[in-house]
Amino acid sequence: MTEHEFTAELWRWQARDEESGGAWFFVSLPFEVSDVIDEAGPRKGFGSVRVEVSVGASTWRTSVFPSAEEKTFVLPVKKAVRTAEGLVEGGPCTVRLRTVD
Repeated sequence: MTEHEFTAELWRWQARDEESGGAWFFVSLPFEVSDVIDEAGPRKGFGSVRVEVSVGASTWRTSVFPSAEEKTFVLPVKKAVRTAEGLVEGGPCTVRLRTVD
């Protein structure tokens, strides 16, 4: 297991239309964190890696996904977390992340 803490910008995936199912929001992992996760394996579907994430007082399990566009792994941040932690598009998001089996 590897554990990392970083702050990155919260961004909206432009390929999703809010009117047809809601927006998806992500944080791009810093390249050095992405490199460590990439080397650690194991991978699931779509090249994803299971992680446990904490943002503020919110903790949940999800997966990070490799993004060809971002050239790093991206972390989806669900609406309940964005609301609970007061996160806004373009704003900073401080993440504690660890890989899980």
